Amino acid sequence: MAVIRPFRAVRPETNVTHLVASVPYDVVNREEAAELAKGNPLSFLRVTRSEIELEAKVDPYDKLVYQKARENYLRLKDEAPMVQDDKAHFYVYKLKMGDQEQVGIAATFSVADYDNDVIKKHEKTRKVKEDDRTNHIVTTEAQTGAVFLTYKGIPEVNDVVRKTMTQEPVYSFTAPDGVKHTVWIMPDDYKDIVVFEIGKAESLYIADGHHRAASAGRAQKVKKENNVDHTGAEEYNYFLAVLFPAEELAIMPYNRVVFDLKMSNAEFIEKVKEYFSVEETDSPEPPERNTICMYLDKKWYLLKPNEKVQPGESVGDKLDVSLLQNFLLHPVLGIEDPRTDKNVDFIGGIRGTKELVKLVDNGTAAAAFSMYPVEVQDLINISDAGETMPPKSTWFEPKLRDGLVVHEI
Repeated sequence: MAVIRPFRAVRPETNVTHLVASVPYDVVNREEAAELAKGNPLSFLRVTRSEIELEAKVDPYDKLVYQKARENYLRLKDEAPMVQDDKAHFYVYKLKMGDQEQVGIAATFSVADYDNDVIKKHEKTRKVKEDDRTNHIVTTEAQTGAVFLTYKGIPEVNDVVRKTMTQEPVYSFTAPDGVKHTVWIMPDDYKDIVVFEIGKAESLYIADGHHRAASAGRAQKVKKENNVDHTGAEEYNYFLAVLFPAEELAIMPYNRVVFDLKMSNAEFIEKVKEYFSVEETDSPEPPERNTICMYLDKKWYLLKPNEKVQPGESVGDKLDVSLLQNFLLHPVLGIEDPRTDKNVDFIGGIRGTKELVKLVDNGTAAAAFSMYPVEVQDLINISDAGETMPPKSTWFEPKLRDGLVVHEI
């Protein structure tokens, strides 16, 4: 059964929260991070992407980067300041983007639960990214970004979350991207309810943050090996996450663009027709599951699989992203592995279908594919089946901000 623990967060003073809180380290590149942190010495990107303060020739995985992260973290604690709470708490974290609202509990979760698949995964991780965040955690001695977890909501937990939200929040600010972030400290009286009720959950699910979770697990092994007095109660045995009820989450599509069709547009459409019906449409977004919209030569087309499309038996094979890959990108365009093939790229749904049109119309891409979004239940089903989600299937919005609550190990 799942373990959830309150923790003593290191967090910024209220008046500087909007300056400290930053986008997650992995949604921006080095140049974008530098631009976002420009003129703001308190930006938490100076901790999570500390290479922005080093010469461009310094490799982002060099040990100097992690040493700089530690130095900047200690400086921020002093200058912001960021202060550690006197006792362990659960923190209620609400995000609001337009009409979309979701409320989760920031807490720490067991590395053992991650290792034993009580906390289930749906995505493969890359060693180089694991190495990066493992080195970051071990050197800074802190988990600076939260894993995004979900579960099947429990009424008793939802109730204490709602009661907590009737109090005055410790943070409430709107980020530059328009997302409003609000944080409350949960009253001590509710702690036991949360621990007991979440403890009855058979499974929790990683929605986003597989590399953070894997790196926390690896950092735990390093810390354990270096601690001759290891007991299992140390903070490094737990990792920082925010747990949201699945029913509150919304997943945006992860769209695709192809750069070279290696044939004329007319030839391409004829080859697509081998597996899909192709009709012109005024809508850039698929109306339902098992439909795909394609943008080509300044026109949108609606693709529907025909009788030749026979998906495999796995849960993942039946997803629309798999249908596109297995019956169009691979057989028609020879894109065998979308993770490595440079002829395909992925465009997060937050950028909308206008971005697809722009990329095709300006000649950057030859064709674009607008996908129907995967559902949270799909993610749960795939995780329960022990399968891996096809690459770039889900885009979660809004994103958690780094630096609001830090877990020191």
